[in-house]
Amino acid sequence: MTLIELVDSSSARLHAAGVSFGHGTDNAFDEAVWLVLWCLGLPLDDLDGVAERSVDTVQLARVEALITRRIRTRQPAAYLTGEAWLQGLPFYVDERVIVPRSLIAEVIADRTLDAWIDAWTDTPLAATAGQVLDLCTGNGSLAVLAALAWPEVQVTASDISADALAVAQTNVDRHALAHRIRLCQADGLPAGDRRYDLILCNPPYVNRASMMALPAEYRAEPAIALDGGDAGGRDGMDFIRRLLRDAASRLSKNGVLVLEIGHERAHFEAAFARLETVWLSTSAGDDQVLLLTHAALCDNG
Repeated sequence: MTLIELVDSSSARLHAAGVSFGHGTDNAFDEAVWLVLWCLGLPLDDLDGVAERSVDTVQLARVEALITRRIRTRQPAAYLTGEAWLQGLPFYVDERVIVPRSLIAEVIADRTLDAWIDAWTDTPLAATAGQVLDLCTGNGSLAVLAALAWPEVQVTASDISADALAVAQTNVDRHALAHRIRLCQADGLPAGDRRYDLILCNPPYVNRASMMALPAEYRAEPAIALDGGDAGGRDGMDFIRRLLRDAASRLSKNGVLVLEIGHERAHFEAAFARLETVWLSTSAGDDQVLLLTHAALCDNG
């Protein structure tokens, strides 16, 4: 059997089993490629280069066991491999954190935020000793991406979960950023009076009805990161209500808050009907990531 034949057969098994995707891949074939190449210790981005390689019986058994585990446990593939990729960077993950997939990573990487930051500051954030907060940091991926995007900023990465912060520390160390990223445990905004030039937040926003409908792969993730242990409430906005009530007092005068709300725009607009909101474009559309200025938050308060 060739490797590509093994990928095809693994893809067919995943498809037939009805597993759900969305944790790094969005279809059975791409997930099969990821799992097969990882299992055999091959580069994840070179399927064409190894497609016709022969697979021996030992390798075949290892791959088939991994595919069986994926189907049986319904764990996201990233938990099985211990690694997820975001904007081309690898991050360690396990069951203590959700698999990183925030669309905020896109607006960091494509420099969308630079224009907003420059518009409200005398100099670009990248050229100042700015303060960035990654709230609900999870495995720390957005904090790492922000630190790499703006080399002069200092980043605070905060989460309610001590377990998540342990994973985040692994990734901060992995990317050699311990001198620029400070981790802290907090329920919401960190204690103190530090003001931030940029707050990034992919919060728990999944409402009760949506939580009940999630596929098993999503229910394998920590519920507290999805709905805040029901902190999202009936409409998913309870954590966000608390954040928006207090955020203006923790932003610099020219600061901005970037918030991801997934498919909950209708609930967001119902909860914050008077709030002046800027919607940012991502690969998922124009209704999942938003930006709020300090002035808008003050007016809302």
